[in-house]
Amino acid sequence: MSRIVILGIFVADTAYRADRQPRMGETILGNSFALGPGGKGSNQAVAAAMAGGKVHFVTRLGADAFAGMARDIWARAGVVPEVTEDGESYTGAAYIFIEEATGNNAIIVAPGAAGRISAADVEARADLIGGSSVFVTQLEQPMAAAHRALEIARAGGARTILNPAPAAELPEGMLALCDLVTPNESEAEGITGLPVTTIAEAEAAAKALIARGAGAAAITLGAQGALYCDGVRAVHVPAFAAGPVVETTGAGDAFNGALAVALAEGRDPAEAVRFACAAASISVTRPGTAPAMPARAEIEALLARG
Repeated sequence: MSRIVILGIFVADTAYRADRQPRMGETILGNSFALGPGGKGSNQAVAAAMAGGKVHFVTRLGADAFAGMARDIWARAGVVPEVTEDGESYTGAAYIFIEEATGNNAIIVAPGAAGRISAADVEARADLIGGSSVFVTQLEQPMAAAHRALEIARAGGARTILNPAPAAELPEGMLALCDLVTPNESEAEGITGLPVTTIAEAEAAAKALIARGAGAAAITLGAQGALYCDGVRAVHVPAFAAGPVVETTGAGDAFNGALAVALAEGRDPAEAVRFACAAASISVTRPGTAPAMPARAEIEALLARG
């Protein structure tokens, strides 16, 4: 089985559901609270393992109870942890507000130990990263670490995926290290300066990303699915009807994890995006992030229904 290596952060998600967000200085009553595992990189690793991938996750944790939560969720999903334990910091946490009526969310992340991931941490695992079939990273850990990991992965012959979330200014040449870049609408707009509200606008933004060096782009479009473009073809993959939307928080992570698996298995990129859309469509029908990631059999069943 081809190896997938993911660099990113783990945080403990503290999720609050309420009718609306409080205004500054205001206190309101919420409808519910949940504590669970999160962090884009960790969620993507869980999603990839649940979708059938052989996954190694590179990160930093503190020496605390939240670190135990991380190791438990990885063990259940089948993720191989590649952890630097950092006793001088804490395992990260995230505030997640979920609007009760829509499932839409707003998030604050305090990465803690994972915010101290360095280029040296990445170089210490160069053989693992460079020897992978597919390498994935995001922008929640320091940019220098992500950039160096992409360099190592590219030099080793891995297929490289950058999920540019949260949106940030990318260093010169970073997109050129990416075989595939996977922003959502707002992230694509943040990087390219182009609005992304329609399929046609998504294609224009994808081509702008390719013009800046990316090999291809897969822009996630929420309820509209995703748009894959490699400069030669543009393929729109609609979302699947998997059930009522409960929470959208982990949809992008489900997409990226499943995408890595499909590409590691040698699927055509457009077909890999379809596999990823199916995984994301299932994830939004469930509460939470990592716990919402679908199993391989569930994804295949949804694909079979069409």
